Amino acid sequence: MESKPELISSKQPSRPKSTINLGNILKGQPKEEIKKEEKNITTSQNKPVSENQLREAWNEFAEQRKNQMAEYHLLKQEFSFKNNVISLYLTNSIEEPLLQSVRSDLLAYLREKLSNSGLQIEGVMQEHQTRKIAYTNKEKFEYLAEKNPALYELKEKLGLDPDF
Repeated sequence: MESKPELISSKQPSRPKSTINLGNILKGQPKEEIKKEEKNITTSQNKPVSENQLREAWNEFAEQRKNQMAEYHLLKQEFSFKNNVISLYLTNSIEEPLLQSVRSDLLAYLREKLSNSGLQIEGVMQEHQTRKIAYTNKEKFEYLAEKNPALYELKEKLGLDPDF
């Protein structure tokens, strides 16, 4: 009888995933989870929360998520705090489902850490204005003339054409 040689696995130990699965993000959080989350809010002894305390707890949670780069990047963005509502400013539509996937863990952490079960998180989409880049001489002249309208007068007096 011949014995078969044993196969030796050369797999390296797996490391935590640092990327996200876009398919899972686009699915979003089920509505049932959101309803459960809202039902868990009780009105028992809520301590007032200062913005400094919130930022400190927020940064601690972000550091725990450092191995998930997309979540970490999202958590390092600017937010505002008013009336127990945290408004996180989102820069694109992909961040919204990502926020929904992290939202329940983040809320649980913040509510426990700050002893306030009334905290809420909302994502606010920010509009970024893109600046048009001037490529041609005429576009460059128009851009500079908007800053200094006297350039139009100078152009007329000297009979200049910005296209050349």
